[in-house]
Amino acid sequence: MENPFADPEPMAPVTVKPTRIDTAIADEIAAHTNSGLEDAAEALTWGADEHVLLALAAAGWLYVRLRRPQKLPMANHILAVSLTTAVLPHFLKSVFDQTRPDRLTIIGHGRGIPVSGKSRDAFPSGHAVHMGALASAAGLLPPGRRRAVRSIAVALSLTRVALLAHWASDVVAGFALGAAIERFLRPWTLTRSERRPQATR
Repeated sequence: MENPFADPEPMAPVTVKPTRIDTAIADEIAAHTNSGLEDAAEALTWGADEHVLLALAAAGWLYVRLRRPQKLPMANHILAVSLTTAVLPHFLKSVFDQTRPDRLTIIGHGRGIPVSGKSRDAFPSGHAVHMGALASAAGLLPPGRRRAVRSIAVALSLTRVALLAHWASDVVAGFALGAAIERFLRPWTLTRSERRPQATR
């Protein structure tokens, strides 16, 4: 039977299948969620959207360049990370093919699960890539702010699982990839004086 929620899109070269844990988590969410929780998750997930984050990074870069030029290396770093984490997931989604969990549930839609994005663009979670980079960059902040930013990043990433826009493994993979991108770009975008070794734990 053809999936009524599927999009007419070409298949990518590599197919990724969800794990048993992924399926179990998605089934539990579909069976126990409600429209109130889904509406809240749908609103919160915008905090990890690439368009919102790119706009904030660009605005922050412009402000720093005009008003606080001594912080420009950090602004350059954030903008470079934001651009990279916005582009890379689109490339990866053209390579990896995985059906989103929201296309495989009927019960979930009856309980408020929305339909997200293209049907076979589950892997990796682009939102989680952005949040992984943010959590990694938080290592440059003092401990109090670092913990707060990382908690927010994790919470926003989990909204993608709650919405059944992604399997749990998509979010974990995306988060790890985002953190790796941020660490990889540091030597290229931050000057030695801007780094804070004591805060990178």
